[in-house]
Amino acid sequence: MPPTATQTTAQKHVRFRKSITNEVKFFLEPDQPRHRQYEALRAHFVEQIPTEEVASRFGFTSGSFRVLCHKFRNDPERAFFVDRKPGPRYGPKRDQARDRVVAWRKKNYSIADIQSAMKEEGTSLSPASVWKILQEEGFSRLPRRKDEEMPERPRPEQAGYADVRELSLDNRVIETRCGGVFLLMKILAEMKIHLIPTSLKWYGSKMIPPENAFLSCLLLKLIGKERKSHIMDMVFDQGIALSVGLPQLPKTAYVSEYSARLTHTNNLQFMQQWLMKLRKADIITGESFNLDFQSLPYFGEEDVVEKHYVSMRSRRQKAILTFFAQDAKSKIFCYSNADLRKGEEADEIFRFIAFWEKQSGKKPPHLVFDSKLTTYPNLSKLNKMDIFFVTLRRRTPDILKEVANEPPSAWRKVELSNVKRKYRTPKVIDREVQIRGYAGSIRQIAVKDLGHDLPTIILTNDKKTSCANIITRYALRMLIENAISGAVDFFHTTALSSSVAIKIDLDVLLTLVGQATYHILARHLRGYEDSEADVIFRKFIDTPAKIFVSPEEIEVRLGKRANNPILIHSGFINSPFTLPWLKNTPVRITLR
Repeated sequence: MPPTATQTTAQKHVRFRKSITNEVKFFLEPDQPRHRQYEALRAHFVEQIPTEEVASRFGFTSGSFRVLCHKFRNDPERAFFVDRKPGPRYGPKRDQARDRVVAWRKKNYSIADIQSAMKEEGTSLSPASVWKILQEEGFSRLPRRKDEEMPERPRPEQAGYADVRELSLDNRVIETRCGGVFLLMKILAEMKIHLIPTSLKWYGSKMIPPENAFLSCLLLKLIGKERKSHIMDMVFDQGIALSVGLPQLPKTAYVSEYSARLTHTNNLQFMQQWLMKLRKADIITGESFNLDFQSLPYFGEEDVVEKHYVSMRSRRQKAILTFFAQDAKSKIFCYSNADLRKGEEADEIFRFIAFWEKQSGKKPPHLVFDSKLTTYPNLSKLNKMDIFFVTLRRRTPDILKEVANEPPSAWRKVELSNVKRKYRTPKVIDREVQIRGYAGSIRQIAVKDLGHDLPTIILTNDKKTSCANIITRYALRMLIENAISGAVDFFHTTALSSSVAIKIDLDVLLTLVGQATYHILARHLRGYEDSEADVIFRKFIDTPAKIFVSPEEIEVRLGKRANNPILIHSGFINSPFTLPWLKNTPVRITLR
């Protein structure tokens, strides 16, 4: 059937609308950047369309469009859309050097080699310019080359191999940057730490036995090296290598391989034996423990690393969740676990209890932790296990409202003794309450006038100790946060992304051993008993020394320091001792 006149007119109208739509689209959806900026600014300033709507219509973010408006307002000549004259499309210096660059590439010179050769001839050319010439001439990137295939140029000197069989005690003098490390080695020798990796049959070889391998990794913690790759800074320091019984320190590849061979079970076994030695030496009492979690930031590409809230950065990001337990009296870490996944946090407290019971034969008598460490049902389990605990109750709006409605007569003043703080006379309400998930009643102590805006709500199953003592004891829990902060700063526990891969579980174990070693040393240093590891390192360990080696004795002569009288008083000076991993040769620390 032929089209009617009405249909023909409709079809013409559709074609007309299509052509108009395409033309309108040129203005509403511009393709060119300058055109898009013009239409967006016109819509905002002329048609008074809001910023967010204009940004959405023309493909800007709100922030970038505001910047565009700011630049337009501050253009006095209104030359905003004027095309600038482009620069030259050629580089005179680059074109003059083209033939030389091509000649050197034909000799297998890399970009850095070519740049260095150009500089020797008096021509300065950037790596980007060299690469542009090579691209224009059709050259691709060089494959990885062997050392003998590279052009002759100064290279780093290659250190020898770490082989205990090559250790010599012939008469000689060695200079070292960190002679004070022998003070720490004396403590480790007295604790007989070298027997632990050997008894556990940890990885070792004829070149580097298990005890020397472990001490080499621990040494990086003791001298505060941020990255495991920084061991390469010390491969020629024979004095530091001598402290762990080797002629040279192992290289970075060895540290990575050593870590890969140790499992979480190996670390727990080591922790058990190390803790046993600390208890035998009466360094750890085990009367009370502070417990806490720490999220250690991770900046690598591993997808298996989960996101956690990182308090030091006040945000949620990829991090390793790590559990720490600290002996309250000695301030020494006695347990850690970095092998945690989401959903396992609340039950980690029971893994620590099982660990301590297996090690000491009894459950930990007293635990102190914050409100997020575990759940209320788990508090009930702790109560049934006859373990005293002190924790906080989460301050929900209902709890805060209930405390705020308490009459003034319900509050009574208590005095905190032996506390060095401004607020020593807080007010408390001490009563027993019922909480969801907890079997029976629990003691709740509401505390105000502690210097905080909101009251503190303490929960405990200890119904005999006075309010003042419980408040004071919980305040000491802050020590674990300070200790973790010290471990993060000095032992670089957060340095998880490095050119040397090392398991975080082993890294935290080394931190525990290093922190305990520094605390034991601090006990002998009058006036520094409560100092953290960074202070002890700076004042006593980081000391240049001359080491006089002989088959009969090794003398470590420390340089002059203001704190040398404290070392003399400590009994470490001129008192010979032996290092089993150093052929049991007598070692004597002296002062210049």
